[in-house]
Amino acid sequence: MGRKFFVGGNWKCNGTTDEVKKIISTLNAAEVPSQDVVEVVVSPPYVFLPLTQASLRPDFHVAAQNCWVKKGGAYTGEVSAEMLVNLGVPWVIIGHSERRQLLGESNEFVGEKVAYALSQGLKVIACVGETLEQRESGSTMEVVAAQTKAIADRVSDWTNIVIAYEPVWAIGTGKVATPAQAQEVHHELRKWLHANTSPAVAESTRIIYGGSVNGANCKELGGQPDVDGFLVGGASLKPEFIDIIKAAEVKKSA
Repeated sequence: MGRKFFVGGNWKCNGTTDEVKKIISTLNAAEVPSQDVVEVVVSPPYVFLPLTQASLRPDFHVAAQNCWVKKGGAYTGEVSAEMLVNLGVPWVIIGHSERRQLLGESNEFVGEKVAYALSQGLKVIACVGETLEQRESGSTMEVVAAQTKAIADRVSDWTNIVIAYEPVWAIGTGKVATPAQAQEVHHELRKWLHANTSPAVAESTRIIYGGSVNGANCKELGGQPDVDGFLVGGASLKPEFIDIIKAAEVKKSA
């Protein structure tokens, strides 16, 4: 059984009620491959999770963009994994580079958050990726391996984890890793999982690419053997997100 293609849409801190309704309407009307071929998850801001859940087609799912590292309590402004489970939200994005960079989330903190979210029954899109300086200094794999190790140190069951490789230099910049660059890192990540978790985890864990994915580049990126889908930022707010979902067909025909 091959790895099912996964397409996530991260709406980030965008949207009004009307804009969200419009995006959902576009998604609901779209003709896309079946759930056997592609798993689709969209991630609206917290405040729009109930609206999105209530009106989004049943074959698409929702993810929160983050959650707290432990049970609820005196943590103003945070949302706990338990609250998301209570709402019926199945997925959460953890460790996005914007949170690592803007809010100083360390590898260890991200690893703890991943482990806690999983312990409460959430599925996790765990983000890793290097900055431009790190890539230019040749330390891409060192950085990505350290980020992944912080998760592997705290997690034994990878069934409900999707790894999103997002080179920081390609997020929102219009720059995109070439298909060869993306495949190289995904392949090395899979080798790291093989050596440091188990061959079964390496074979079954989906590693998706994020960083300026759009309708024009998605098919070539998605055709790479170790690229199992995408985490899409800006383009997930636009109709071209449908084209990106359809890129899953490249794997079906492979």
